[in-house]
Amino acid sequence: MRSEPGRRAAVPKYLQVADDVLEQIRSGSLRPGLQVPSESDLMARYGVSVGTVRKAMAEIRVSGLVETHQGRGSFVKARALTYRKSSDRFRRSHRSAAQAAFPAEAEWADGEVRVSDLYAGSADAPTDIARRLGVDPGATVLERRRLYFSDGVPVEEATSYLRWELVDEIPQLLAEDSGPEGIYARLEEHGLEIAEFVESVRARIATKQECTTLSLSPGAAVILLTREAVSAEGQVVEVCDTVMAADRFVLEYRIPAAG
Repeated sequence: MRSEPGRRAAVPKYLQVADDVLEQIRSGSLRPGLQVPSESDLMARYGVSVGTVRKAMAEIRVSGLVETHQGRGSFVKARALTYRKSSDRFRRSHRSAAQAAFPAEAEWADGEVRVSDLYAGSADAPTDIARRLGVDPGATVLERRRLYFSDGVPVEEATSYLRWELVDEIPQLLAEDSGPEGIYARLEEHGLEIAEFVESVRARIATKQECTTLSLSPGAAVILLTREAVSAEGQVVEVCDTVMAADRFVLEYRIPAAG
């Protein structure tokens, strides 16, 4: 078990055990298909009682990273990686086939996906969002927040911001479910053609809140992907900040060599 005496002493033993086993799974030390150590093995390894181990295993099962078979034990689930193909994910062909970007990616990876709509409504534009949208800081904008699951495990949270005046023109944007193919289809149905998407990517350690939302261990890495949707007239009509569990995604970019 990792040694952080000052901080870990206040954490219940069963959570320490659960956190350590989950970290082994996420780091690949316990690979997909391998059996999670038995109760007796965990008791011996961590010097804890059977009650503590059973509470730890309950936490581990809730994570969605293991599956338990009666009489056989618990095994690490195989976790499909989701490939984000930057040159492909926002093609109109996906929207015409009634597919939004994330389901199309997860289908390519043979993952079972689910999307949870967390919020759709007004918000005061934070300074960075206001700068990117070209509005005043604190101006009313439309905020849309969603949580994405792959194989039952939360893997990314995305928050979009749009100019509030678009809600008057396109009321569906205010609905949690904006309809087939998502908000880009709604924008283009109303004549606001998207000419390009500009994305930037960086990595950092997950915040405490992100660890809770994405079921990550403290110290886990996340990918922060920021995107701007730009109209044919050159106006940024939507910005989106996405926090992704770094161990669940491969970012793929196609870069033309001609020029």
